[in-house]
Amino acid sequence: MQLSLPIQTECLIPVDDSVRLIDQVLEEIDYKELYLTYSSEGRNPAVEPKTLFKIMVYAYSQHIYSSREIEKACKLNLAFMYLLRGENVPDHNTIARFRQKHLTHCVEGLLTQLVNLLAEADEIQFENLFIDGTKIEANANKYSFVWRGFIEKSEAKLQIKATKYLKEELGITVVPEYITAQYLQKVLSDLVLIADCQGTEFVYGSGKRKTELQKQIETIEDFKTRQQKYETARATFKGRNSYSKTDKDATFMHMKEDYMRNGQLKPGYNIQAAVESEYIVGIDVSAERADMRTLIPFLDKLNRNYGRNFGNLIADAGYESEENYDYLKRNGITPYIKPSNYEYSKTKKFQKDMEFRLAMDYDKEKDVYTCKGGRNLKLSGNKHKKGFMGYESTIKIYKCESCEDCPYYGKCYKGQYTKSIQVSEVFDAFRQESRNNITSEKGIQLRVNRSIQAEGVFGITKQDYGFKRFLTRGKENVATEYTLLAIAFDLNKLHNRIQSGRIGQALFPLSESA
Repeated sequence: MQLSLPIQTECLIPVDDSVRLIDQVLEEIDYKELYLTYSSEGRNPAVEPKTLFKIMVYAYSQHIYSSREIEKACKLNLAFMYLLRGENVPDHNTIARFRQKHLTHCVEGLLTQLVNLLAEADEIQFENLFIDGTKIEANANKYSFVWRGFIEKSEAKLQIKATKYLKEELGITVVPEYITAQYLQKVLSDLVLIADCQGTEFVYGSGKRKTELQKQIETIEDFKTRQQKYETARATFKGRNSYSKTDKDATFMHMKEDYMRNGQLKPGYNIQAAVESEYIVGIDVSAERADMRTLIPFLDKLNRNYGRNFGNLIADAGYESEENYDYLKRNGITPYIKPSNYEYSKTKKFQKDMEFRLAMDYDKEKDVYTCKGGRNLKLSGNKHKKGFMGYESTIKIYKCESCEDCPYYGKCYKGQYTKSIQVSEVFDAFRQESRNNITSEKGIQLRVNRSIQAEGVFGITKQDYGFKRFLTRGKENVATEYTLLAIAFDLNKLHNRIQSGRIGQALFPLSESA
């Protein structure tokens, strides 16, 4: 059959196609860090790194993530051919190596450059930062779990057994309080040396009688192997309670997609996304199952990347803590964090449960609370609580003198002793400030936009993009994958805003019903 395709295939791509915009925007980025990941010696790369990066971003924007599928698209898809501009089609190995060995070191900087370009175009103002998190399943077997509690319990049993054996069977009087694999290796080496000097013959199989020395050597070797396994596991946990044997950086978490509805834990990562004006300005990959502990490291990371802080932080109740509030205040960031009891406080049940707490009068000069029954709750002591980043908070404990014969006993307090309350004045002040912020007219608009922008990112990437499971393993590779997705998301968003005439719109206005 005669070839009917035109030589210039570019004319077949519509003028308003997203591939043209992606090519144009990515052309403005500096790829110096990317080229530094390649060696100056040896052969040149099979495909120009800048071209390969454009192909990866466009592939992710079209919901193509597999290296083999990307290779296939480069051979058959005109848009990919347009980006290649006559260069050789990269094979799947080249694509996989590029993603894991080269982009890992510079992809975060490439996202930062893209965000700065959007800021120059007045698409991003560094004013309102919407943060949310989600769990995404790792590329790991869901039955490859290692639990910290089991390891600690098993190691404790081994320590007792090994100590007893070393003292009673080998006659070692001075045994370390904690027996390491290195110490057991030293004991094993001494026993092997004795066996060599005595010319001990090692026998195996049924019908063979082992010498006492061979039994001792095999027992110590078994102890050493098990202790090595426990020490390796403890080093792998890094403060976590679990990890996967398949992907040691993955932690077992509750996923939002629980199809069996049995609360099964699966290996995954906690992905944090920072959004402004519908664009992803930063991502963070964490092993923390709760969002609260991820906020400060994430904000520090954004500050390093952009050299500035955002004016307002809008987040849900999962990020509320005194330590986080204090960090925001010290860095001049206005908190719009919904208190964890905000929805509950609007119910009748809350008013009933808090009837007696809300009825208490506080005398600031005497530092005394007076309950509904006229009894005084005096300060009995302070409790200090240390946060995960070292922040120390003070909680005051107030106790009633006596609840005996109180007319409200059984309603106000049902315990055996006397009623006590715990008060954190600093946290209560922070929470009240944030509550005032979110209930203001501006706060209501920001909360509505958080639902659209921050939660919308995960809705689009999971449902529309079909990105529900990572392809690579390891925290660095996973971060590379999701940063690539963030770059593709931002460029798709820019294209959609241009097509719909929404350029420069930072926030969605409140509807009349809202």
